[in-house]
Amino acid sequence: MKLYNTLTRSLDVFNPADPSNVKIYTCGPTVYDYAHIGNLTAYVYWDLLVRLLRSSHFQVNRVLNLTDVGHLTSDADDGEDKLEKGARREGKTVWEIAEHYAGSFLKDYQALELIPPTKICKATDYIQQGIALVQRLTEQGYTYETTDGIYFDTAKFPRYAELARLDLDHLRAGARVEFSSEKHNPADFALWKFVREGEDHAMQWDYLGRPGYPGWHLECSTIIHEELGEPIDIHAGGIDHIPVHHTNEVAQSEAAFDQTLAHFWLHCNFITIEGEKISKSLGNIYTLADLAKQGFSPLDFKLWVLQGHYQSERNFSFTDLAAAKQRRLNWRNRLATLTQQDSPTPATPDFCDQLLKLVSDNLNSAEGFSFIDNSTLSYPDWEFVDQLFGLGLIDSIIPPSAHAEQLIKERSAARDAKDYSRADQLRAELEKEGITVLDTPSGPIWQYL
Repeated sequence: MKLYNTLTRSLDVFNPADPSNVKIYTCGPTVYDYAHIGNLTAYVYWDLLVRLLRSSHFQVNRVLNLTDVGHLTSDADDGEDKLEKGARREGKTVWEIAEHYAGSFLKDYQALELIPPTKICKATDYIQQGIALVQRLTEQGYTYETTDGIYFDTAKFPRYAELARLDLDHLRAGARVEFSSEKHNPADFALWKFVREGEDHAMQWDYLGRPGYPGWHLECSTIIHEELGEPIDIHAGGIDHIPVHHTNEVAQSEAAFDQTLAHFWLHCNFITIEGEKISKSLGNIYTLADLAKQGFSPLDFKLWVLQGHYQSERNFSFTDLAAAKQRRLNWRNRLATLTQQDSPTPATPDFCDQLLKLVSDNLNSAEGFSFIDNSTLSYPDWEFVDQLFGLGLIDSIIPPSAHAEQLIKERSAARDAKDYSRADQLRAELEKEGITVLDTPSGPIWQYL
């Protein structure tokens, strides 16, 4: 298996230290609003990663975080916490906002038939452990205090620029992060923020005798240390995480524990909608519920995602989603046809091995899909396809109702009697139930519309 490693900027062979405990951390959502399809795309790609590893006989230990405090409205060190913003928008408490939108995200997660992580961790459950990490970094000389918080001194960590390959010598104040006159360096970042006088911040904890809350980056390093231990095998997230969030994670984790944080870093690209960035101001934010109103299931969307590559910027359109829906329907009908055959279709020689080899080339599901389209598959082959991609194909093959079965029999009898008008009427009735009938030399075959 080869994966593109952001750390090395190359396709590297993936050989975990312990195949029975492949440690993966994937950055989770900030739970202040409904997840849109751009947010969910990443979790579809990382689900493929987990499924591929499992199909390759690795045992995966995966942790996913839920950011329910600390993530400001930008990647800067000043601004409003997104949970506070959501609470003000809806007239609820921050705790109610976090609970509601965490639940909504997990429902979407299930609807996409994504493999549950080994553990889901909320940032607010790791506050004391995070404070201990800040204290450890302070004792090791990596921090300094300002009027608004505890900051990591990036000048003390020579490898700070490696993951993102930042040019620190030419990093202007304010070019990447909001610059405070109290910062020693423009790239320095807040580990812990103090609640300033007059600031209304509902989530706060005591540290150094003052109320405060964690910086956004702190939770990931803390959770990885507590739940997985360094080094982990794979850290995954979006490309927007590279220059700030993941770079800061590396700094605080490796400075604190003197261990490589992750051997592999995987980053997925953005999707756009009709060529535009996903934005509320443009009115082009779609949730799974919005897609359902247009007649598309979550698994139609999942297949659309997997038709592309995680490193490519994707443009979403309803035309392309309709094509993905049709592809999934074609696959379901191929499978439905198999269930009605008297003799089993022989397996394609080495189909599973060949499919696994294609997808193992840096999660190349698109090539895998083309291979499926051009191969004759047996029922066990389709079971492997479902195992690898999680498209709900097997479970979606529900035999027609007793009423539909009776209509199929009556239609066959009408055709035998050459009563084609009656046969057409019965076909129309079947279509109302979402079923059509193909007439073959071996008899009628029902399929889904």
